[in-house]
Formats: sequence, structure tokens, C-alpha cells
Amino acid sequence: MSIRRTGLCFAAVLGLVATHLVAQQPNDLEKSRQRLEQIRAERERLRRDQEKIQGQVRDAGRELDNLERQRDATNRIVNELERQIGGLGSQVDNTSVQLGLAEDNLADRRAVLERRLVDIYKRGSLYTFQVLLAADSFADLLSRYKYLFLTSRQDRALVTDVQKLTNRIKAQRGELVLVQEQLDRRRADREAELNSYRTLADERQAQLRRLRLNTQTTAKRLSVLAKDEENLIDVLATLERNRRVAPRAAAPSAGGSSGGRTSGASTAELGKLDWPVQGRIIHVFGPDTLASGARISRHGISIAAQAGTPVTAVSAGKVVLVQRLGTYGLSIILEHASGYFSLYMQLSAATVKVGDDIAKGQPIGAVGGENTPDGSHLYFEIRGDNQIALDPTDWLRRRN
Repeated sequence: MSIRRTGLCFAAVLGLVATHLVAQQPNDLEKSRQRLEQIRAERERLRRDQEKIQGQVRDAGRELDNLERQRDATNRIVNELERQIGGLGSQVDNTSVQLGLAEDNLADRRAVLERRLVDIYKRGSLYTFQVLLAADSFADLLSRYKYLFLTSRQDRALVTDVQKLTNRIKAQRGELVLVQEQLDRRRADREAELNSYRTLADERQAQLRRLRLNTQTTAKRLSVLAKDEENLIDVLATLERNRRVAPRAAAPSAGGSSGGRTSGASTAELGKLDWPVQGRIIHVFGPDTLASGARISRHGISIAAQAGTPVTAVSAGKVVLVQRLGTYGLSIILEHASGYFSLYMQLSAATVKVGDDIAKGQPIGAVGGENTPDGSHLYFEIRGDNQIALDPTDWLRRRN
């Protein structure tokens, strides 16, 4: 009897300890799951921010910082998953220990129950009546009845213990399966996050390589642009000197006016010049930012138009240059009576030659530039005295 009570007490204590551990671990796991969801929400927000950044003018520094923060968030997710895996692993171990103890206890209880059933079977169904009828006195009868009652109660308790242990083992096995499934899912999540971390790391390295390449490419492009700009200034200066050395007695025949030219651009033509081609302005006059983040100053406007679209003269003038000018591509420069030049660049073809007098609105070439980063377009400038670049939109007619 004392051994049985000791075993029951030991099992009760183990049950209380295990219940405390199991109650404590889900609480920690729930907190970890909440942290995991918060970190994942933060990373998703960072991914949306990255899409916004990529949709705007590329800012390599911000994108690198965003990638680094995503990588940090992914690293924290992996750490949370590691904590959950550790907690679930401990839960699996504890449940396995409880299951083992319960199975051992059940085996002992079943062995005792089997021995009792064998004893009862051997004694037969009339054993109880035989014990009672063999009493020598009333007191002996009561003693025998008490013994039989206690024996019966112990047998019922033994059967109940076996049933409870069986149910507990069934529940613990089910719990063990669920915890193991959670553990497998966490391990799969961890592997996916590790792959995501590696992807982000690779993307960061690729972005750094692109940044270095873009920096080198941008530096070369800016150098070429600066050189082409200097060459263009030299060309215009030469044209200006030639005009000053040998002024014409009259304005170009197509110009519709007589007498020498004025000393500079005529403000009377502000807002009255025809557009050289119809289309959307894709680059405005003045400072601009390249896709790489570099800053440049544009001396004209870029007008998007389908390749091959006719380009017309904004005003009457004379063709003073038809040639390729570096990155400007095939270019035509017209000299106008009021003392300014109009420049038509990124052409695919020219239909005029140097010395031709051009009427206002007359076709002089066709849109090109399809092989440039901006696609097919016309690059158009207006230059005044001393090759000063003027904003073409101030001179062209207002569009509704």
C-alpha cells in the first residue's frame, strides 16, 4: 500500500511540474510569435518603401539603407524563429518525458490489474460469499466485509488509474504530434528566411556593384557631356565670329525682313515661335538629376516624338551647320536675323544643307534618338549672344 501511495504522489508531483513547464512555454512562444509578426510587418513596410524608392529617381544611398534594414529585419525574424524552435524543442522533450513516465506508470498499473484479474478469476465468482460465510463471529464478519470493500475499492481505483493514464497518454501523443508539426513549420520558415537573408545580401552586393559601375559610367558620361558642351560652345563661337566679321547686308531671304541683324535675340519673338515638333517635354531647361543621381544642367529641352517625325524650323533663318556633334548626334543649327541660333539635335536625318535659307515651319530633318536612354526625341536649344543658352519654353508658343 505504501509503495502504491508513493508512486501516485511521485506521478502527481511530476504532473504538476510538467503542467507548470507547459503553461510557461506557450506564454513565451506566444510573445515570440507576436514579436515575429511585428518584425514581418516592419519588413513588409520596408519592401513597400523600396518599391516607392525604385519608382522615383533612383537614390542608391537610400536603397542600400533600405536593403540593409530589410536584411536586419530578416535576421531578427530568424532569431525569433530560433527562439521558437528552441522552445518547441524543449516542449517536445518535456512532452516526451511525460509520455515516457505515463507509459511506464500505465505498464505498472496494468501489470497490477492483470494480477488482480488473475486472482479474481482463480478464486471464482463465489469467493466473496465464501469469505463472508466463513466468519466465526459477527465481528469477524464485519472485518471480512471491510476487507472485501477496501479490496474492491482499490480494484476500482486501479481500473480508474489505468483509464486515466490511457487517456493522458493519448492526449500527450496528440500534443506531441502537434508540437512536432509546429517545430517542422518553424524550421521550414527559418530555412525560407535564411534564403531571403541570402537573397537580400546578394541583392545588396549587386546594388553596390551597380552603384560602382553607375558611378564610373556617370563620371564618364558627365565628362563626355562636358566635352561635347565645350565643343558646341566653340562651334557657336566660330559661327558668331564669322557672322560678325562678314555681316550680311540683308536678312535671309526667307526671313521676311531687311537690314542688319540686331545685337541679340529679339524679345518681340518671345512666346511666338512655332514648335519644332509636337510631343511631350521629357526634360526641361535647367538643372536636372540623372537616373544615377548625378546633377547636370540642361541647356535645352527634350521633346518626345516618334522616330522619323518631321522637324520644322521654329522661325525663318539660314542653315549654318549640319553635322554630328558627339552625344548630341546629328545636329542642325539655324542662324536667325534677330541674332540668335536655334539648335535641332538627336536627328535621324537632315533634309537641308549648309547655306540653305529656311522659311518658318519648313521641314529640315526627322526625329531620331531612339538608341538613347530617353528613347526617340528631339533635343532643342536656343542660344543668344555669347552662346548664352535661353529657355526654349519662353520663346515657343504656349500650348493648351
